[in-house]
Amino acid sequence: MLQKLLDLVLANSWFVEVFVITLGTGIVRFSVKLIFDRLARQLEKTSTVYDDALLSSARKPLGLAIWILGVCWAAEVAGRYSESELFSYIDPIRQVAVIWLLAWFAVRFVRSVERQLVIETADPRIDRTTALAIGKLLRASVIITAILMALQGLGFSVSGVLAFGGIGGIAIGFAARDLLANFFGAMMIFLDRPFSVGDWIRSPDREIEGTVEEIGWRLTRIRTFDQRPLYIPNAIFTSLSVENPSLMLNRRIKETIGIRYCDLDVLPAIVDDVTQMLKNHDEIDQNRTLMVNFIAFGASSLDFFIYTFTKTIVWAEYHRIKQDVLLQIANIIRDHGAEIAFPTRTIEMINPEPDPEPTPDPEQKA
Repeated sequence: MLQKLLDLVLANSWFVEVFVITLGTGIVRFSVKLIFDRLARQLEKTSTVYDDALLSSARKPLGLAIWILGVCWAAEVAGRYSESELFSYIDPIRQVAVIWLLAWFAVRFVRSVERQLVIETADPRIDRTTALAIGKLLRASVIITAILMALQGLGFSVSGVLAFGGIGGIAIGFAARDLLANFFGAMMIFLDRPFSVGDWIRSPDREIEGTVEEIGWRLTRIRTFDQRPLYIPNAIFTSLSVENPSLMLNRRIKETIGIRYCDLDVLPAIVDDVTQMLKNHDEIDQNRTLMVNFIAFGASSLDFFIYTFTKTIVWAEYHRIKQDVLLQIANIIRDHGAEIAFPTRTIEMINPEPDPEPTPDPEQKA
C-alpha cells in the first residue's frame, strides 16, 4: 500500500511541487504580515509621516504580490507537465501584475502622504492647493507610465501607441475642447494662484460666493454659505472676475451718523471725541486711513461719517469690533447731551386772522 502511494506521488511529482509552493507562499505571506504588524507598532512612536505612509501603502500591494508570484511559479511548474497554450501567458501576466502592483503602491503612497500633510497634520507651512496639485500630477504620471509599460509587456509597440496618440490627439482635441479648456484653466489657477483651497471667494460677475473646498483638473468645488456644494468648470475662471476676501489686509468700517439740528453747538466736540476714541482703540489699525468729519445737512439730521479699518479680517471679529465702535459713539453723543436723529417732520399750525367787523351803513343807521 505504501509502495503504491509512493509510486503515485512520483508519477505526479508536479502536484507535490505545486502544493509545496502554494504552502510556502502562504507561510511567507503570513510571516510578512507579522513583520508589518510589528513595524507598525514601532513606527507609531515616531513623528515622521513618510515611514507610516510607506508602511501602510506597501501592506496590501506586497501581500498581493506574494500570492501572485507564488501562483505564477506554481503555474510554471504545472506548465512543464502540460501542453496547453494557456501556460504560455504566465510570463506576460506576471510582468503586467508586477507593473500594476508597483503603480498601485506608488499611487497609495502619494495619496497617503498627501492625506497626512494636508488633512491630518494641517501644517500651516504647507500650501494645501500646491500639495493637492502635485499629488494629482504624480498620480496621473504614475498611471500613464504604468499603462505604457503594461502595453509594452503585453507585446504592443509603445512607439506605435504614441504615434496613434499623436494623430488621434488632434481629433480628440476638437471633440473634447471643453475638457481641455477646463484642464488648462486648472493649470492657470495653480500657476497664478488667485485663490487656494480654504479661501473665501466671490465674483461680482456671477452669483458665485463661498469657500473653496477642492480644485480639480476639471471642476472647482465651492461650498456656499448655505452649505450647498457649487461645482464650477475651471474654464470659467479664465474670463471671470474673482474677489478673494481671504487675502484682505483689513476690513473697513464706513458709517454715517446723524444728530439733531438742535445739537449743532456740540457737534465739533462729538467729532473730536469720536476721532480720539478711534485713535485709542486697540483693534483699529492706526496705519490706515482714519477720518471723522461732518459731511452734510440732512433732511432731519446733521450727518458726520467715520471711515477706519480694523486690524482683523475675520468676519465674526470684525462685526464684534464694529459693534463696540458704534456703541462707544452712541455713548459719546449721549455724554454731550445730544441725541441720534431719526426722520421727523414739523407741522406748523398758523391761526387765521379774524375777519374785520363790517362798517355800519350811515343810511341804514338814519
